[in-house]
Amino acid sequence: MIIGDRLRALREQKNFSQGEIEKRTGLLRCYVSRVENGHTVPAVETLEKFAHALEVPMYQLFYEGEEPPKLPNLPNRKTAADMAWGNKGKDARMLAKFCRLFSQMEEADLKTLLFMAQKMAHR
Repeated sequence: MIIGDRLRALREQKNFSQGEIEKRTGLLRCYVSRVENGHTVPAVETLEKFAHALEVPMYQLFYEGEEPPKLPNLPNRKTAADMAWGNKGKDARMLAKFCRLFSQMEEADLKTLLFMAQKMAHR
């Protein structure tokens, strides 16, 4: 579907002229014409203006039915928390053990250990 054709169909369905759309959106009539004829692709913000001017929800600019289309059943994405090391399983047990052992160390020893780990990580 070409968005310009859909905008023209909605405008004609509401019996609005391009001049009326110009007044309602603040866009120039020649710009409205360029969009409807497929010479210009409007930005999302401009499409919001068209939807407001045509008194329709935004989805109707892309879909001809009365109700919005059903969303596809997509698999859930993993969140950052799901991908973080030590979040679950064997890694979580190891992290808990590190935390317990680090909490029992003297501060000077902990600083030395972390300094050495940092140096090793940079190699």
